[in-house]
Amino acid sequence: MNYFLRRVATAIALGFCFLSVQAQEVKIGFVSTDRVLKEAATAKAAQTKLEQEFSKREKELTDLGTSIKSSADKFEKEAPTLPETQRVSRQKQLLEQDRDFQRKRREFQEDLNARKNEELQQVIQRANKAIKEIAIAEKFDIIFQDAVYVNPKHDITDKVIKALNVPAGK
Repeated sequence: MNYFLRRVATAIALGFCFLSVQAQEVKIGFVSTDRVLKEAATAKAAQTKLEQEFSKREKELTDLGTSIKSSADKFEKEAPTLPETQRVSRQKQLLEQDRDFQRKRREFQEDLNARKNEELQQVIQRANKAIKEIAIAEKFDIIFQDAVYVNPKHDITDKVIKALNVPAGK
């Protein structure tokens, strides 16, 4: 629904722009946010940074999950021959280990998502700055992000990616 409302608002805004500048030609541009987030060096660097930051924890979780599964499999094989008290005790221990594992996995995912959002925001801010600079330099009236269809002559995504790939300060 939000997507639909955004599209309707964009169409209405575009209509008003055309009405208000009847005799003037409007210079329109388009940027594919998805392409920028996949292809820009800053986005790739952010992804690499996240992988480095979270790879150790992810490996620890994978190892812990493997260990718990191995213990569960061993318990399944031994359970019929174990005394009742020992079987109940090991079952409780496995449940506790699994609960702890699920909690750690959830925390990991929350931390990863929070960091992804932080890194994504930085890339988006830099992209928006680059888009504004291009718009001013090339005298665009409107630049859209995300559309159902765009004539390739209006697509300035490559310019934005190129601007993002230039190290800051140059």
